[in-house]
Amino acid sequence: MRVCSNSEGRVFMSKTALIVEDDRNIAELLRLYLEKDGFDIIIAPDGGTGVRLALSENPDIILLDIMLPVLDGWQVCRKVREVSRVPIIMLTAKGETFDKVNGLDMGADDYIVKPFEVKELLARIHAVMRRTDPEEKAGEKKLTFDKLTINLDSYELIVDGKRVETPPKEMELLFHLASTPNRVYTRNQLLDEVWGFDYFGDSRTVDVHVKRLREKLEGISEQWTLKTVWGVGYKFELNESK
Repeated sequence: MRVCSNSEGRVFMSKTALIVEDDRNIAELLRLYLEKDGFDIIIAPDGGTGVRLALSENPDIILLDIMLPVLDGWQVCRKVREVSRVPIIMLTAKGETFDKVNGLDMGADDYIVKPFEVKELLARIHAVMRRTDPEEKAGEKKLTFDKLTINLDSYELIVDGKRVETPPKEMELLFHLASTPNRVYTRNQLLDEVWGFDYFGDSRTVDVHVKRLREKLEGISEQWTLKTVWGVGYKFELNESK
């Protein structure tokens, strides 16, 4: 982390991410999205360089591939952990339980399998950093209702005590509706505010995502419901009398 100033002379802390990845295309894609998220980026193309830069540059987080030349990701993680508690997220094409457990046993903080949604990766980065950086906690995005937890930081949906696999856009739609209970949103408002102004799909996209969310949520609680307002749109309705 380093001190920077913007064009108005305001001082802020810039965070640094070290990307240890031998696939140049993936590394550059990560650089693009992390720079847009406000990070300074350092890239290491192999495990040996990754260890050296981790120790010399003192990054705020490390994104670490497993299949690397010189030293693999597990060796890098172990060497870094000998001297630093910097947050580490493992990136790999492997999804076997052994690899996940091995990485976590080596001291990694989280694990994500390629190919991954960039928004999910960014959410995991901020979730991991909040554990070690109090400044990150201010932006926590988590809503809790009866038998329902919507955590947009970790992109986790907990329904009646169980984690339910939910695509990122469904999570974002549900969080947006539940953030303002009982407010009615038109389909076009949801397209603009959840999908973005540059999205060129039609309003049926919203209907499909709501249908899928209802399949996960219907009948769970009498205190809330994902409700259609006919001729208008949708709302997350709280029933305060229950």
